[in-house]
Amino acid sequence: MERQQELPKKSRTVPSLKLEQQAWREGYVHVAGVDEAGRGPLAGPVVVAAVILGKNWNSQHPLNDSKKLSTKLRESLFDLIRKEVQAYRIVAVSPMLIDQVNILQATLLGMKRAINELKTKPDFVLVDGKQYPSTPIPGKPVIRGDTISCSIAAASILAKVARDRVMKGYHQIYPHWGFEKHKGYPTQQHRDAIEQYGTCLIHRHSFQCRSQKMKTEQLKLL
Repeated sequence: MERQQELPKKSRTVPSLKLEQQAWREGYVHVAGVDEAGRGPLAGPVVVAAVILGKNWNSQHPLNDSKKLSTKLRESLFDLIRKEVQAYRIVAVSPMLIDQVNILQATLLGMKRAINELKTKPDFVLVDGKQYPSTPIPGKPVIRGDTISCSIAAASILAKVARDRVMKGYHQIYPHWGFEKHKGYPTQQHRDAIEQYGTCLIHRHSFQCRSQKMKTEQLKLL
């Protein structure tokens, strides 16, 4: 695995194909980008997407970090990406597994699954963040990769839209917690709902344990 790489700040505004092109020049053919959505919520899965744009990808498509895009544009790009990319895979890691192995390991497991389940086998992988999943495939983590690499940005859009849809579906089953609005993130509305109704089956109890531990440590300081 190569060393983690970061591009200058001025190049972060719009993702490009520079990292992909560098890999292509080095002889790699199928370059994948990987990103996740849902590491911070109190409920729901973490969703990971892997994308191989391919050399024919139209770089004029307005890809970016999914958080910087409107809901309407994300939805439009979600359909466009799935139609035009060489290959993509979206996987969800359940709250139960997150509780068992912790959110970082669950995310890395999701990344490994998404990479392995791509119909086109990648020979180089660009991963958003500081960590690289356990895989023999060469690649590198890229800090703020969804603002640097088109492949990672595309993966971030797929992961975000897919997870939002999952959480909207869960709202139909568990309407008291407001998942269709906050998608499981720790908003005040969500915390108030937990205070009133407790938790449901898709809440991550590892976060509850961590929160309770922090409260206990704070009380010891008083």
